Amino acid sequence: MIIDPLLLRTRRHFFKDCGIGLGKIALASMLAKESFGAMGNPGFMRFPVKAKRVIFLFMAGAPSQLELFDHKPKLKEIEGKPIPPSVIKGQRYAFIQPDAAVLGPCFPFSKHGESGAEISDRLPYLSKIADDLTFVKSMHTDHFNHAPAQLFMNTGSGIPGRASMGSWLSYGIGSEADDLPGFVVLQNGVLSGGSAMWGSGFLPSEHQGVPFRKGPDPILHVSNPKGIDRTAQRHTLDLLSTLNQSSLGQFGDPEINARIEAYEMAYRMQARAPN
Repeated sequence: MIIDPLLLRTRRHFFKDCGIGLGKIALASMLAKESFGAMGNPGFMRFPVKAKRVIFLFMAGAPSQLELFDHKPKLKEIEGKPIPPSVIKGQRYAFIQPDAAVLGPCFPFSKHGESGAEISDRLPYLSKIADDLTFVKSMHTDHFNHAPAQLFMNTGSGIPGRASMGSWLSYGIGSEADDLPGFVVLQNGVLSGGSAMWGSGFLPSEHQGVPFRKGPDPILHVSNPKGIDRTAQRHTLDLLSTLNQSSLGQFGDPEINARIEAYEMAYRMQARAPN
């Protein structure tokens, strides 16, 4: 089988071998970041940029939306009866038997605000600001197991390997800080979807989420071990960079360059990340 060598080339290979115009490209990149922060509205944006940060709360294990804000009166009507064949016909579910009965909502719903949003009595305080909330009820999925459903919610696919929502935001919007991660993850408990929920997938690895942990070291490998100061660490990183650059020149693997950038990012984070 003959394979065109051009098909094996990547963007990183191009930038490695191209010696014309890279200075202008780098300068344009730096100026673009400065102008982005100054103007707040790059020319390619259709609408003015208002959001400075995105906070996404994914609360796995929370009460079902059917008991909070997604009223299904039909479930109450058929409660205790077998599941209609139209729901499970031709499908196999791991936890639903063919003769399983329907369970209706356990809590009463009522309308709130001028919008008439239906909210259950489990949310007595949230219902007071019903007109300030947006309820999206047009989304659906066929995933019913925890891990695929969590992956689908965060990456758009129930199969690992896709870029997460935060990675896309980092890739598309960027970050004003070069020495701090643009996408961080605050995790509490164990999630069935695992680290793929904040992974970068096929995007460059610099856009993957950086998990923050509990305890004195919220960011892994940012604090130096005892007896190692910044000078010694700098010498170590310089040695690693020399070895990695040698391997990069020998094998041409673009992931080696990504590893070098990861080490340098960690070093810069030490000066900026809070203790």
